[in-house]
Amino acid sequence: MGGCFSKPKPELHCSQAQPRRHRCTLSICPPDPHVEVKIEVVLPEKERAKEEMSPNGKASPLVYKVNGTARHYHLEEHPITINPYQNVKDVVEASVCHVKDLENGQMREVDLGCGKALLIKENGDYYAMGHKCPHYGAPLVKGVLSKGRVRCPWHGACFSIGTGDIEDFPGLDSLPKFQVKIEKEKVYIRASKQALLMQRRTKVMAKCISLSNYNISSTNVLIIGAGAAGLVCAETLRQEGFSDRIVMCTMDRHLPYDRPKLSKSMDSHLDQITLRPKEFFRTNDIEVLTETQVAAVDIKNKIAVFKDGFKMDYNKLLIATGNTPKALSCKGKEVENVFNIRTPEDANRVVKLASSKNAVIVGASFLGMEVAAYLTEKAHSVSVVELEEVPFKKFFGEKVGQALMKMFENNRVKFYMQTEVSELREQEGKLKEVVLKSGKVLRADVCVIGIGASPATGFLKQSGINIDSKGFIVVNKMMQTNIPGVFAAGDAVTFPLALRNNKKVNIPHWQMAHMHGRIAALNMLAHGTEISTVPYLWTAVFGKSLRYAGHGEGFDDVVFQGDLDELKFVAFYTKNEEVIAVASMNYDPIVSKVAEVMASGRAIRKRDVELFIRHGKTGDMSWLTGKGS
Repeated sequence: MGGCFSKPKPELHCSQAQPRRHRCTLSICPPDPHVEVKIEVVLPEKERAKEEMSPNGKASPLVYKVNGTARHYHLEEHPITINPYQNVKDVVEASVCHVKDLENGQMREVDLGCGKALLIKENGDYYAMGHKCPHYGAPLVKGVLSKGRVRCPWHGACFSIGTGDIEDFPGLDSLPKFQVKIEKEKVYIRASKQALLMQRRTKVMAKCISLSNYNISSTNVLIIGAGAAGLVCAETLRQEGFSDRIVMCTMDRHLPYDRPKLSKSMDSHLDQITLRPKEFFRTNDIEVLTETQVAAVDIKNKIAVFKDGFKMDYNKLLIATGNTPKALSCKGKEVENVFNIRTPEDANRVVKLASSKNAVIVGASFLGMEVAAYLTEKAHSVSVVELEEVPFKKFFGEKVGQALMKMFENNRVKFYMQTEVSELREQEGKLKEVVLKSGKVLRADVCVIGIGASPATGFLKQSGINIDSKGFIVVNKMMQTNIPGVFAAGDAVTFPLALRNNKKVNIPHWQMAHMHGRIAALNMLAHGTEISTVPYLWTAVFGKSLRYAGHGEGFDDVVFQGDLDELKFVAFYTKNEEVIAVASMNYDPIVSKVAEVMASGRAIRKRDVELFIRHGKTGDMSWLTGKGS
């Protein structure tokens, strides 16, 4: 009887029964006479279909199989046998190509009549699975196939071709896996019609056995923070068979949601960005305490003390509190209609206030620039105030920053660079003007602050947990702090990055938070798993996506391919003659290709990139494909 609730009145919910199914048989006439298709499908009940819709209205399966005991459960994908389906009438079967149509290392999107699949050939074997990335629906056929996995071309999520399981993030769901067989030199795929329609699969999760008689003030695992790191930690524990109590607590009013969308799609309603529906937490016995704040942690006695005095014992602790936005320190900072974008309500309110009015963005950060881009079609005017001379200079370099700045200016965004805000002026308590130190006065009906953030770790100062001089929690490769049983993840930590010779870094990216949560969960279960992921991020403005992989801090040169003015380019960031990061626009899937090379541990030399660019398509690409010496 798990649940999601606001302390102190928990809602307790029971697991749902399995739905009934209605069978029917379909016959179709394929457009290709060489394709033999016979379809016999299973149609779920209408209520089941409604239940399995994702928050954005698209089909999203929530499939759970438990064998009746809490500690042991069936794997969702069994090794393929002669008849892996319980009922042969519940499948689609189609001949999709000749065996000679696909070379090793190739992928093809194939149509089975009622849905598509991704067909892969690697090392002489064929594999088939869902063709869309469950994160945002990217076509995986345009991604990168390497050493038994496919990497998404848009945001870098990785999936095993053998199981369909997600191996790197972002996203929560895995891919459905389909059976492949060869008959008379033809390649056949057998698949569940429902899986073809859903194009995603939620891993099997264990059930909790201790909730019927638990003490509300005691839990086995306590997760402070309900962002990506906290949610992935909880899900991973259940996926790995953990059957004791899990409690997540958050200061937010809401269940975990897709926070990057707050600045990229500001009009989004909560139900469009919620990562998991309420029923998911009930079904999988993951308890969520909303609007609760931990004020202190007693590591000696393993007790978390909440702000209202409530205390909870724990066995294992994950701290994933994220960060706190920095505020302006100028005169008038308390006036109305000045926002840090932290919640869906904040984002929605800013859009409403900016409609046909004047918006000022303070800080050319990722959040600030995304907000500015989104408001250009809503507001009368959009102005950006920034201390640096060009946006993103430290992150992407001056040339990329200038190209992006020009794109914004072409879309009516006015920049006020190398200056700061000195005063926010009000009229009847509401923002009216933003005064700059340069003396310029900007009309403003709404102002968004995006000048950075600080780790939300103040409550840990007297705990004994190791905190560095900037307030970040220091963890090792297994996301463990200096205190046994205490782990930390997400934006509030520094950790050793294998890609940069285990340099301690803080990487406040959505993808990284997912991986931190997974590694922490595995090591709570004593798996001894070390983090080795390649950082991957993206930003989307004016219908264009800028992708980035690696960690370019301290780069000393940038090698370009393409045309910056046309916003079709690749930028290779180098340090000491080695590529340490890559960014691109309109050059997919180059960033995912470089990420795969980095993930393999192979170094990319600056001179190899320069030679390739100099010789164009005839240049040596062994540095990118791994096929060279």
